[in-house]
Amino acid sequence: MRLLDVFVGAVAIRTALAAPAASGTTTTPTPTTKGKRASKFQFVGVYQSGAEFGNKNLPGTLGKDYTWPVHSSIDTLMGKGFNTFRVAFQMERLIPNQLTVGINTAYAQGLQDIVNYITSKGGYAIIDPHNFGRYYDKVITDVAGFKAWWTTAAKLFASNSKVMWDTNNEYHDMDQTLVFNLNQAAIDGIRAAGATSQYILIEDNSWSGAWTWISSGNAATLTSLHDPHDKLIYEMHQYLDSDGSGTSTTCVSSTIGVERIAAATSWLKANGKKGILGETAGGANAQCIAALTGMLSHMASNADVWAGWLWWGGGPWWGDYMYGMEPPGGKGYVGVLPSLEAGGYI
Repeated sequence: MRLLDVFVGAVAIRTALAAPAASGTTTTPTPTTKGKRASKFQFVGVYQSGAEFGNKNLPGTLGKDYTWPVHSSIDTLMGKGFNTFRVAFQMERLIPNQLTVGINTAYAQGLQDIVNYITSKGGYAIIDPHNFGRYYDKVITDVAGFKAWWTTAAKLFASNSKVMWDTNNEYHDMDQTLVFNLNQAAIDGIRAAGATSQYILIEDNSWSGAWTWISSGNAATLTSLHDPHDKLIYEMHQYLDSDGSGTSTTCVSSTIGVERIAAATSWLKANGKKGILGETAGGANAQCIAALTGMLSHMASNADVWAGWLWWGGGPWWGDYMYGMEPPGGKGYVGVLPSLEAGGYI
């Protein structure tokens, strides 16, 4: 989502709510396993915000500037059939001050708590440094340092087969060769940590937009990324409002979803690659729901190249956010999810 500073308002969002949820400390979970998933997708999930909030206040204070996703929400969403959760956090909070130093143990414990909870329930957790290719607001140009950061971070979950790695959220306005080199450094750093069995999700230099995958030049430059374990998935994001930024509940048309990902589908097929829609959302209205379900139907018909999709907008501090998928009252959870369930897309 093209909102670099959206998380600065975490305090304002939090104050609009009742007592904020704490970092994952909840009662012992009850099983939430749903019957056999009818979805054609391997991965269907909800983005989990919270630990990346307050990104202009580093390191920040837990419960004031940032929070962690809530166990009970994971239970509820898994009960609906979701099996994948992209957990956002800040690079600077996990490994502060410089890319090559050690882990911030307290922050790492929060990340480990929610990731291990998700995977212990049988779900998949995507590790998402939500930094837009920046570290302390500066474009990351230290490729070796980025590799070192990833080697240190990946050791936290190297043996967890239910974990996937997102190299960085939405690189943008950067040198194309640099984005290639950072993605490759992330691959190399993760594998160097001993994390050799898990998928790595590649993001591009145009806010990861599926609709600009070809025109931006990302398709041409990122094709040759190499993983010795051959487990790369190309992560794209797609919103359906006029500028594709995900800042409106108005979708361009009922067919805009299919139109915006069709070229990416063709590229995936032509190049023998796998893709995942790491972020998508639309307003709780008939036109957006038609656009969303049409897009997901297209993806299901091309499930040989589309591994799955994730909804943007989960996490305990979103309040009445227009795309909110946080149970029980999020606008997306109430107004869009029933249509997605009815269509068999979960």
